[in-house]
Amino acid sequence: MTISIGSDHAGFIYKEALKQMLVDDGYVVLDVGTYTAESVDYPDFGTAAAHLVRDGYADFGVVVCGSGIGISIAANKVRGVRAANCTSVEMAQLSRLHNDANIIAVGQRIVSLELAQEMVRAFLKTEFEGGRHQRRVDKIDELGDVQ
Repeated sequence: MTISIGSDHAGFIYKEALKQMLVDDGYVVLDVGTYTAESVDYPDFGTAAAHLVRDGYADFGVVVCGSGIGISIAANKVRGVRAANCTSVEMAQLSRLHNDANIIAVGQRIVSLELAQEMVRAFLKTEFEGGRHQRRVDKIDELGDVQ
């Protein structure tokens, strides 16, 4: 499985740690940056990771910024992406089970690294439940025409 990963400067430390965890777990990781802790703009990296998911180069994505909010908003501007900003393992699981999220967003200033690692692992191991949830996901996918 291939995972795209990106962050701004405020998520750089977690991005690096999550990238290493994913590689250690056997995933192929496509790192879209940032590559230093120097100040950058989160939309650039959220959308870069999202495009890899949308275009089929990555199965899922992981994006990190200070709160997870900005980078998830940016990623969600890419049509076909459903990025969920999560602060618990349960949220990570539910975002997959009910919303078929394909990107998880994490806030480096909000959760511990250990929790971030647990959330990402849970997100990637949880299957979409389908059924009644598919109709709702289809409606989300029909919204807007942002590309």
